[in-house]
Amino acid sequence: MNKILEKVGEESIETILAVRNENHAEIISESSDLIFHLLVMLAANNVTLDEIAAELTARHENMKRD
Repeated sequence: MNKILEKVGEESIETILAVRNENHAEIISESSDLIFHLLVMLAANNVTLDEIAAELTARHENMKRD
């Protein structure tokens, strides 16, 4: 698990740097890497995209009520 977490952290930093440098191609590349490793991390923890979608939907509904 530590290796997966290290990759998520590494790719997060690389994505931030790409955005800071306003490099469109690098933003796409690094974001792809980040999303891939995030999906690996979620799968390793038995978290589904349906669960993530449900959480986002609930948050959106709460924002509409506020």
